[in-house]
Amino acid sequence: MNRPSALNTFGRELGALALALLWCVPFYYLAIVSLKPMSEIFADPVGFPDQLAFANYAEAWRGTMGVSLGQAMLNSLIVTIGSVVAVIALGSASAYVIARNGRRMGTLLFFFFVIGIILPHQLSVVPLYSVMRQIGLVGNQLGLIVLYSGLMTPMSVFLYSGFVRTLPADYEEAAEVDGASRGRIFLKVIFPLLAPVTGTVAVMVGMVVWNDFFIQLIFLSGSPAQTLPVAVYGFVGEFSARWNLVFAAVFVSVVPILAFYLLAQKQLIKGFTGGIK
Repeated sequence: MNRPSALNTFGRELGALALALLWCVPFYYLAIVSLKPMSEIFADPVGFPDQLAFANYAEAWRGTMGVSLGQAMLNSLIVTIGSVVAVIALGSASAYVIARNGRRMGTLLFFFFVIGIILPHQLSVVPLYSVMRQIGLVGNQLGLIVLYSGLMTPMSVFLYSGFVRTLPADYEEAAEVDGASRGRIFLKVIFPLLAPVTGTVAVMVGMVVWNDFFIQLIFLSGSPAQTLPVAVYGFVGEFSARWNLVFAAVFVSVVPILAFYLLAQKQLIKGFTGGIK
């Protein structure tokens, strides 16, 4: 490697390191404020605390409005995992049918799902709330799982259909010769080959559902099934003068999804760039 090339590489790495450190600044501020006693927050907001107040986390964990952070985290896990599983099942099966249907109907169905991505879901909140309230799906985890499944399936169909089109039909033809049904071919042959894009869908849906606030506030506010974003919002209202507790609650809500993303980021990239070689 010549000297100019080595300097260019070093400069790019140094720039990437500077951007990474800049990205870490909000997390540093979030962590130190959550560990400060109230007396230090306004006296030295960016400095490291003289005394680590871990009691902030214990007090924040007890929660507010009758729901602890532990219960809110469990509710978030139920809603997120249920939504991810439902979206993967619906999206992969729908995309397989669309991608293997070369007729006009397949194209029309594909564009129907694309429209579901383009249209903002906020436009349908009022009629959705009215309908779901009538059938008893407001204020519980099942209602949110059903709602997120409908909202996120178009995106998963878009990703899955592009991936399915890259799969050669030889796999299916061989299974048909052995007498396998269409459903068995999908479950035993096609779906395992969709592992890269399935990981991408799982990461994207999981992050959206876990972090979403607007939908969860409307459909879960005031109920025992409220999730972490709604519970943290309750902290802002009840402990508006105690920012150390608010920041502790936010830190607790951020850590799980951040850890999940760090562990699954390779699968996310693989789903966008991978395929059958």
